[in-house]
Amino acid sequence: MGQGNASASFTVVPNGSVTTPKGFKAAGLHCGLKKTTRHDLGAIVCDVPAAAAAVYTTNAFQAAPIAVTRESIGAGGKLRAVIVNSGNANACTGKQGDADAYEMRGAFAAAIGVPAEQVAVASTGVIGELLKMDRVRGGIAELPARLGDSYEAADDFCQAILTTDLVKKEACVAVTVDGQTVHIAGASKGSGMIHPNMATMLGFVTTDAAIGSELLHKLLRQATDLTFNMITVDGDTSTNDMLVAMASGFAGNDELTEGHPGLAAFAEGLRYVCEVLAKAIARDGEGATKLVEVQVRGAASDEAARAIAKTVIGSSLVKSAVFGADANWGRIIAAVGRAGVPVDPETVDIALGPIATLAQSRPVAFDEDAALEYLKGDTVVIHVDLHMGEGSATAWGCDLTYDYVRINAAYRT
Repeated sequence: MGQGNASASFTVVPNGSVTTPKGFKAAGLHCGLKKTTRHDLGAIVCDVPAAAAAVYTTNAFQAAPIAVTRESIGAGGKLRAVIVNSGNANACTGKQGDADAYEMRGAFAAAIGVPAEQVAVASTGVIGELLKMDRVRGGIAELPARLGDSYEAADDFCQAILTTDLVKKEACVAVTVDGQTVHIAGASKGSGMIHPNMATMLGFVTTDAAIGSELLHKLLRQATDLTFNMITVDGDTSTNDMLVAMASGFAGNDELTEGHPGLAAFAEGLRYVCEVLAKAIARDGEGATKLVEVQVRGAASDEAARAIAKTVIGSSLVKSAVFGADANWGRIIAAVGRAGVPVDPETVDIALGPIATLAQSRPVAFDEDAALEYLKGDTVVIHVDLHMGEGSATAWGCDLTYDYVRINAAYRT
């Protein structure tokens, strides 16, 4: 997918995928976990033990695959593969769920001939139901023969991780490091139960950069805080959220370290890939008709700006007003005021795209018809300026529609 060149430090790769970085293959297929014939089992495999890092949901109820993946990465910071299923979260499934997650890891490791502790496991779907392991076993047996580095193989993987998603999410950029072309790519899924704090959100990043797992984890955490942790669809954080990154080292650059001159460009490319994926999740929110972006500036700190941006983007009243194309700035300022951080009630400006609605906390006369037309668009940007400091942040979400209720009223059935 091409988003255009977004920075001088990297170049977007049109139709790039998780198999674009050197050393990676992918696959996906339908094994029978879903009631439809959509793919529901997928894998990414690296030719060598890849430096690995991950961030996870902070929900107290964490699905069995998260424990398995933590153990795998904790064994040495290296992964050869990740095996993913959709249609079943394998969450709140007790000791049998734990055993099933470990069996998935062991079975796929055996199928591709790698140590079990170098395989990560991820699941997404309905909570509280045991996996149909006979179908999973059959799918795992078929996956190795389907692994490939083509765009089609990567597409099969992208399709295999979707649940209520309407579209796949992927991104890829190229960065020059030590005169070598380094690729960073990602795929994700997420549409409902999205309010990451690291949603049924899963994300997978591949890169051929030479980088250690510790530094990769630091950069992944920083990118996550600015991207995946700044989106919301419905305010619910899932039991299964996971973002995994793998680096093959095949690009041929000198290993990236804290003092490496190419580190900033790599970090910016990684952040951009995560931002594209995060915004795609927000845009594809269950029942959504438009992407909503909240830009906050003039806050006392970046942390305060992030709190305000996420409060506004997560407000059901704001989301409903956007769906109805109602320029109700009162709902926005109310959300600003309850974000739990200091604000000056006399200095707030609010605008809907180019249309100012509030200046210094006082109403501004504006063209209601122009505001209506703006809010009918497929992307709505809400600007909030607090005039208190230099803090800024951006958050992304979607409108709240009748279809969101319809989809979630019958999610299991």
